[in-house]
Parts: sequence; C-alpha cells; structure tokens
Amino acid sequence: MTIATPTSSPGRVLGIVGLILAFPAPVIGLILSIVALVQSKKAGVRNGLALAGVIVGAAFTAAIIAVILIATITFGGRVGTALDLCAQNGPGTYTQEGTTITCD
Repeated sequence: MTIATPTSSPGRVLGIVGLILAFPAPVIGLILSIVALVQSKKAGVRNGLALAGVIVGAAFTAAIIAVILIATITFGGRVGTALDLCAQNGPGTYTQEGTTITCD
C-alpha cells in the first residue's frame, strides 16, 4: 500500500512570502503568514516559516503602533498648540507654557 504525499506543503510559499514581507510591511506580512498557517494546519502540515512570519509581523506591528502612540502623546498636543498659536498671531516668537515657539 502506498501513501500519497503532497509534493509541496500547502501554505509553504505563502509562509515564505509572509515572513519576508513581515520586515518591510509587517501588517501585510502578518496577514499572509496567518493565511499560510491556517492553510497548513488544515492540511495537517507544520509550517515553521509561517509561524515565524506571524511572530515577526505581530512584533513589528505592535512596535509601530507603540511608536505612533508615543509620538502622538508626546508631540500631538504641542504641534496642535503651536499651529493654533501661529495661526492666531502670525509670524514671530512666542512663549507659551514655558515653551518658545517661532512662527515663520
């Protein structure tokens, strides 16, 4: 009795692409890696590259979100305040809450 083995693992190529894309485009890499992992699991095949893509994509996506949140919290209020101050008063140098703001 012969058991037929698949010539390629389902999700293997997609797992490789997902892992590669997880570095420059983490959200896309994460999505592709998840799809590849699901395809592999349905076929009963292990796909380490897809799993690595999920881990790297999730970590990089979380890091990007953290950086955006920190930048928004740190600079968001100041930039808005400076723009409002310049719009109201025109060009010049102003001091607001201990911060010097120069408007061109």
